[in-house]
Amino acid sequence: MRSRTKSDYLILFFKGVFMGIADAMPGISGGTIALLVGIYEELVNTISRLNLHIISEFKIRDFNSFWKKINGNFLITLILGVSISLISFVKVSASLLENYPLFVWSFFLGLIFATIYVIFKLINKWYLTNFIILFFCIFFSVYISSFTVDVTNEISLLYIFMSGIIASSAMILPGISGSLVLVILGVYTYMIKSLDNLELVVIFTFIFGSLIGLLSFSKILKYLFKNYRDLTYTIMLGLVIGSIEKAWPWNKELAVEISNLNMFFSISLVIFGLIMVLLVERSKKQNDK
Repeated sequence: MRSRTKSDYLILFFKGVFMGIADAMPGISGGTIALLVGIYEELVNTISRLNLHIISEFKIRDFNSFWKKINGNFLITLILGVSISLISFVKVSASLLENYPLFVWSFFLGLIFATIYVIFKLINKWYLTNFIILFFCIFFSVYISSFTVDVTNEISLLYIFMSGIIASSAMILPGISGSLVLVILGVYTYMIKSLDNLELVVIFTFIFGSLIGLLSFSKILKYLFKNYRDLTYTIMLGLVIGSIEKAWPWNKELAVEISNLNMFFSISLVIFGLIMVLLVERSKKQNDK
């Protein structure tokens, strides 16, 4: 891989921004966006390198070597993009989903269709095992999208901590939305209010849990990519296909009156999301040559 230029890091920052926007939307995974924009495996490998051993090797006089070992420029640029968009967009996403659900989900459905195409091309060989795993993951993804936990009592910090671990593991996995997991666990609205009110104890408890989840799950993904690459992408393909049910914009549960004009804009947004990703992928291939 060629070394990145300043313009490459600017593009990487905006990739992080789009990942943050996706993570703020229940139903869309930041891992899906990472996969679409071509940084998924680098992200998994980079996060999996972070551990107490490598941190203990840090020396001020050898900072450059340490920074390169952890892929620091990549990591900090992406974190900035994700953090800025996640914090600023989380309230906007709730408003958009409430007021324009048909158009929001139409655009994301286009992204999901594109993701299916991208992942399918990454699988080199298909065996019976692949098909069995594919159908199981589709079923699992549909099931988890319809499952909810009603949290009526006061939410404890331990529950917030565990929610962070579970949600962050989902955020890095294409097809499973971290925000959707928070909705399922019954803490999505609670976390938005905590961000609004700057409840630092709750926020940092969640962040701490998220870091543990990311560091742990990234190591599992790195192992799977190294030893079972096609099967790993098959799992992701199943999860993404299953997420169509959650993102389906013409779902009756949205309770939106769909006029001919609204249907036209809705379908146009599906096509726009699909074409946008395909153009990004084509551009990425040209840059890699």
